[in-house]
Amino acid sequence: MAKKAVASLQKGAGKGYAKVIKMTKSDKTGAYAFKEEMVPNDEVKTYFKK
Repeated sequence: MAKKAVASLQKGAGKGYAKVIKMTKSDKTGAYAFKEEMVPNDEVKTYFKK
């Protein structure tokens, strides 16, 4: 299913976006969680600085 989502982003205006995956650690349990988002290409670096 991920292949279809990525393939559809390669057409038209989808090239201006990137799929980013950020790993965060829970304060309570210490477990890691992954957060996926679609952000514009020029905002990728600022997304990871948060």
